Amino acid sequence: MTFDRRQFLATAAGGGFALMGLPRIALAQTLVEQTRVLCGFPAGGTTDAVSRRVAEKLRGSFARVALVENKPGVGGRLAVEELKRSAPDGSTMLLTPAAMITLYPHIYRSISYGIEDVTPVCTGAVVQFALAVGPAVPESVKTLRDFLAWAKAHPGQANYATPGAGSPNHFVAALLAKESGVDLNHVPYRGSAPGVTDLVGGQVASMSSPIGDHLPHIKSGKVRVLATSGEKRSRFLPDVPTYAEQGFKTLTMQEWYGFFMPPKTPADVVNRAAAAIKAAVSTQETIDAFAQLGLEASANTPAELQKMVREENAAWAPIVKRVGFTPEA
Repeated sequence: MTFDRRQFLATAAGGGFALMGLPRIALAQTLVEQTRVLCGFPAGGTTDAVSRRVAEKLRGSFARVALVENKPGVGGRLAVEELKRSAPDGSTMLLTPAAMITLYPHIYRSISYGIEDVTPVCTGAVVQFALAVGPAVPESVKTLRDFLAWAKAHPGQANYATPGAGSPNHFVAALLAKESGVDLNHVPYRGSAPGVTDLVGGQVASMSSPIGDHLPHIKSGKVRVLATSGEKRSRFLPDVPTYAEQGFKTLTMQEWYGFFMPPKTPADVVNRAAAAIKAAVSTQETIDAFAQLGLEASANTPAELQKMVREENAAWAPIVKRVGFTPEA
């Protein structure tokens, strides 16, 4: 399934970002006293890093005080549930990968929220997925087609790691197996770090995960990235062809990190938050910091993010069904 990402770099023209032109006195009068940015993952991870980078810049632009509050648990769902219960007054927002909002309602039976329980604000960053192979795969394997041929000839070794079952990374690789007709065994991990460790150590043949997981290991030659999942080649790996370039046009998929507020948050509060986040992720400092994580800084409008959420939520249903993923508790 191809997800449209052409709206990611929308300009700030229009009422949603009008805050940026307000006089200093008027801006001071609109500031929220304190806001917390919920993060559904532990400190030190990518989502946490994005949360903290933006929260720093929300001080004085959206709120007098802005703090990150980590609420890890059940794959990021605890933070979304906390947002749903929070007051719609600008004192709480959430930064989360798209999957928690758009995919999870399709893969968890007991999930307590849906897309109607969050108010879209804007995106903050976007990331491509990459398929990388490690020392368990012969150096003669240079391309995705090479890897599939090798995997077909070595079914006992044909496996791929992901940061978790039911993650977008899992579905990309599972769709690759479906499209190619090659059996690939899924090895789920609890997060990227242990999977990358085993990839580099030769315990697993390949790994499907965010591109930033592999950047530190490419120069050393410990891993080779064979494909990326964007509509265009990643600026971080311009020599690596996309899945689409290699004949798998349905494997065009990226994940965005989005900011959300509680349901029924007034439009003026949402628009002011969107303007402040847009300004935060547009600085060269933030762009450079995100690049270290393999992320592209990116912001759009509340209306554009709402459209993306609805379309991607609908798009995931047939993908989950085609892969044959069994919803979890």
